[in-house]
Amino acid sequence: MADTVLYEVSDGLATVTINRPDAMNAMNTEAKVALRDALETAGADAGVRAVLLTATGRAFCVGQDLKEHVENLGGDEPMRTVREHYNPIVRAITGMPKPVVAGVNGVAAGAGFGFALAADYRVVADTASFTTAFAGVALSADSGMSWTLPRLVGASRAADLLYFPRSVSAQEAYELGLVNKLVPAAQLAEEAAGVARAMAAGPTVAYASIKESMAYGAGRGLGEALEKEDEMQTRAGESEDHRIAVEAFLAKAKPRYVGR
Repeated sequence: MADTVLYEVSDGLATVTINRPDAMNAMNTEAKVALRDALETAGADAGVRAVLLTATGRAFCVGQDLKEHVENLGGDEPMRTVREHYNPIVRAITGMPKPVVAGVNGVAAGAGFGFALAADYRVVADTASFTTAFAGVALSADSGMSWTLPRLVGASRAADLLYFPRSVSAQEAYELGLVNKLVPAAQLAEEAAGVARAMAAGPTVAYASIKESMAYGAGRGLGEALEKEDEMQTRAGESEDHRIAVEAFLAKAKPRYVGR
């Protein structure tokens, strides 16, 4: 992987780190390609049971690198990066059959905010902040935010945040339901890795089924959701992890999951 994104796998956990701290982790083409490829690699690797997405420096990701973007505005298709980069990144996060934890160490703006919302669980430093940013530069939403934000905070609040971008503190984001776990900034790396490692050691077949069920049910009625739950529960119930969990429960022991 390119130096703009670091990739490491240890004990079933893939850590993907955006690494352009001098640019507040703004996404230039190199970084977007590297992030897309790292996430797709993690999703396809059977040895990876969970993913931690985080960043170096004082920002999580401030979205598109506008210095590079302005150079592309004179081209034939200046916004093709949505199709070629941002959409595949979000699809990789939301589509992989394993949990993705976002460790948000600082400001998350525009696409960076979108990446965090696409994750399954967000651990956020108390000094971090969020902003949609798009309308501030006369753009529409991308990176899945038109879908994720209304589902997390409701259509009215989402409209306010998208039409009138502003800095949302970590505390306010927590109160709005955008943050799962709020921690002191000095403890962010340890806490985020702890959550991700706990999930990597957990019943990952069940996690994948839960993730697929929630995504399916988001745009469908109760009847269809019930049918999907039946399908996913059958899959989870036939897993070796489920048998291990039941036997451990009866033996009053801690289960040791195998991801099958």
